[in-house]
Amino acid sequence: MREPELHLSPSPGDEVKTTTCYMCACRCGLKVWLKDGKIRYLQGNPAHPVNRGVLCAKGAAGIMQHYSPARLSKPLLRTGERGSGQFREISWDQALDLLTGRLRRIRGENPDKLAFFTGRDQSQALTGWWAQQFGTVNYAAHGGFCSVNMAAGGLYTLGGSFWEFGEPDWEHTRYLMLWGVAEDHDSNPIKLGLGRLKARGAKIVAINPVRTGYGAIADEWVGIRPGSDGLLAFALIHELLRCDRIDLDYLVRYTNAHWLVLRNPGGADDGLFARDDEGHPLCWTREGAPARADAVDIAPTVVGEVTLPDGRRAVPAFHLLAERYLDPRYSPDAVAGRCGVPAATIRRLARELAEAAFEHPVRLPIRWTDAWGREHAEMVGRPVSFHAMRGISAHSNGFHTCRALHLLQLLLGAVDTPGSFRYQPPFPRPVPPANHPGKARKDDGTLDAVPLGFVHGPEDLLVDADGVPRRIDHAYSWAYPLAAHGMLHTVIRNAWAGDPYPIDTLFLFMANMSWNSAMNTGETMQWLTDKDADGEYRIPFIVYADAYASEMVAYADLVLPDTTYLERHDCISLLDRPISDADGAADAIRHPVFAPDRDVRPFQSVLIDLGARLGLPGLVDAEGRPKYRDYADYIVRHERAPGLGLLAGWRGEAGVLEGKGPPNPDQLARYLEHGGFWRGEIPEHARYFKMANRGYLDWACKMGFLADPAPIVLQLYSETLQKFRLAAQGHGPRQPPEAQRERVARYFDPLPLWYEPFEQAQLDADAFPLSAITQRPMFMYHAWGSQNAWLRQIAARNFLYLHPDTAAKHGIADQDWVTVESHHGRIVVQAKLAANVQPDTVWTWNAIGKRRGAWRLDGNAPEGTHGFLLNHLISDRTPDGGYANADPVTGQAAWFDLRVRIAPAASAEVVQPQFPRLSLGEAGAEPLRYGAQWRD
Repeated sequence: MREPELHLSPSPGDEVKTTTCYMCACRCGLKVWLKDGKIRYLQGNPAHPVNRGVLCAKGAAGIMQHYSPARLSKPLLRTGERGSGQFREISWDQALDLLTGRLRRIRGENPDKLAFFTGRDQSQALTGWWAQQFGTVNYAAHGGFCSVNMAAGGLYTLGGSFWEFGEPDWEHTRYLMLWGVAEDHDSNPIKLGLGRLKARGAKIVAINPVRTGYGAIADEWVGIRPGSDGLLAFALIHELLRCDRIDLDYLVRYTNAHWLVLRNPGGADDGLFARDDEGHPLCWTREGAPARADAVDIAPTVVGEVTLPDGRRAVPAFHLLAERYLDPRYSPDAVAGRCGVPAATIRRLARELAEAAFEHPVRLPIRWTDAWGREHAEMVGRPVSFHAMRGISAHSNGFHTCRALHLLQLLLGAVDTPGSFRYQPPFPRPVPPANHPGKARKDDGTLDAVPLGFVHGPEDLLVDADGVPRRIDHAYSWAYPLAAHGMLHTVIRNAWAGDPYPIDTLFLFMANMSWNSAMNTGETMQWLTDKDADGEYRIPFIVYADAYASEMVAYADLVLPDTTYLERHDCISLLDRPISDADGAADAIRHPVFAPDRDVRPFQSVLIDLGARLGLPGLVDAEGRPKYRDYADYIVRHERAPGLGLLAGWRGEAGVLEGKGPPNPDQLARYLEHGGFWRGEIPEHARYFKMANRGYLDWACKMGFLADPAPIVLQLYSETLQKFRLAAQGHGPRQPPEAQRERVARYFDPLPLWYEPFEQAQLDADAFPLSAITQRPMFMYHAWGSQNAWLRQIAARNFLYLHPDTAAKHGIADQDWVTVESHHGRIVVQAKLAANVQPDTVWTWNAIGKRRGAWRLDGNAPEGTHGFLLNHLISDRTPDGGYANADPVTGQAAWFDLRVRIAPAASAEVVQPQFPRLSLGEAGAEPLRYGAQWRD
């Protein structure tokens, strides 16, 4: 009998295209399988350097983003009251004519009256440049309420940072510490790396109030109290110093540990580095004389006060560090109670770090030359790696906590050595990076630089002669001087209040600011709809661009419908959020796999069209004609500097150059031929010690990452911060207003410090005894994923999770309804018991709760009836009302400082609060029901 013919591996389709995923910040390579022109299957691209074929639940569910009935389908103009969701459809010409006329008037009067803020897009290299051409200082992206503490803490210390800009040495590390790591960013590379560590038997320690995701597979979970990570880091530093388990050779070679710091209390130079007549920093040699700190083959001292030939007193920076952290207040016994981590555990962790770093050095037989011309026969490193994310960043003390972790790494000699944390190109950068924030307008109306940059001293702040902020979000002001990502979370309140001035138009892209991207959601919705005494909206005009019918759509006056990520070009650029790894630089594109079946346009192309209609410099040629056809043309032909474009691969007319070179008209075609990405290998001899490796520095200059090959000195002690402290003490031409002097002097400490998060410090701990935080689930990145049909099958509602001991203390049983109160608000939700949380903390999944009527979900969808946000409890101001609920250095939103009390509640049918159901009023809109297109 003949056996039937079986197709054991049938093809998912009849055509396959490659592109880049957009379901999280990982940006994995995709293979999109089509059949009869329709999407049938998403598969990880095995050739792609980010994911190597691995694809998570989010990525695979991208199909349902493409088919989502929540997609917007036509430009909309508000017809009813703002917030009512009443719109009429208009044409694109009508929409753009309306917006062009308004923006042309604004640019002629005062460009700063346009506030242009973007959410979690991946095209900031375009949007920031567009704002510069328009001439407004009021531009920012989402980093201010996401991760700016992480970025600024690293860039002002190491010239790089955690997050998406560095990675553990997965091949060689023996000991990995994960600090405050969620599962939603860079997930597939981390999963791949953790698998390699587990296979090799390396130890993984997860430090987090909640044990989920990566922490669940860690060898040890340290359940820390939120906001106390900096104290734990200082206790580890204390133990390493006390036991003399630090890498002094590394510190002297690569950091400013030996640079002399002037001691002149009350003087204008107190705390600055001693320098020679040419501005070079000085050190003190063991021979008893000053020398240039960057001199080769010197033997500098690192402790002890000295007198310079001109009579000034000074000590090495390391002396100040040791003086501070050897203080008994940072001992394990002193910090254990506050951290919730036993002193014995802290001491053991310090011993384990030292043992891994110093008893098991990694030696790679690779010859290399350092920046000073010295040749080395091998690369020797410390196999201790750190990785950190939002859990340590989203606190009002997060900047200094991030700096504390970097300090701990440096003392171990564990930055960009074999086995340690490694930079990903284009990092490291000079400390701080060279680009200053734009603040002056040129004759053609453009800003002198892009609006976001890095402050080097008080002279870079955007304040007027009286110290009043010039930006609507108060970024780069005396209140938040190093706000390198701007402060999206303050924009709506300040625009409503006209603080520091009224704006005309608020232009938002993919920023769900009326719901899950807002603190103080209730008042935020009121600010968006509030009117003045004349009956006019206090925020006169709101433009919103998005692909989906989110909660924010109802509050717009004009809605510009975006495409899905499978319907447009995107550029994952080295000028923006790179996808490099430690051994190579990489970038990628997205391209239209399908033509849209709705009257929608890619937002980036709309922005370029809008700029050309306005005649913005850079967007029109000398005759005033559009310079770029669309975003794809911009990607190929735009140059930020001669030879430096958005994509690094296949540059030059022949397409044989990489990094820098003239535009190549066939560049996008070359990318598509190579799977949608480019990767350039770092030479083997240049892959470690990038901050001081001549091979790497020369390669980075050739690629356009660095302007010159000077070594990058890592900063234990920050002179930039000390400049602000001196200004607060009355020195220099630009000083803070009297009311802010004490604040600046306190928080601009040149060495990392710890202080109680503001909400905890300003509230009665007995009245609000619990911390409340959110976690990002692996299966959901941000709001747009929680209306995805496949991801909803994993979770369509959330609970408040609390430790069984905490529940018993408050008389709460599993699945009881509870009230949760903060100083700001109250919610009623359902509780669930879980032992994977530190007992003084409660937590929930973020971004699952939805407002009824949004996202085209059915009115009784569990996301609206049983899903909830902690955002309703979070004030956008500190409890004393004095400042934004944010870090005083960077303006980072302090989401995780929330303090609450809980109590049993009567059983309920739905969570509270409930807001009036939205009706988004788009013609033909129906509740979210999947399946019809998929079945066809």
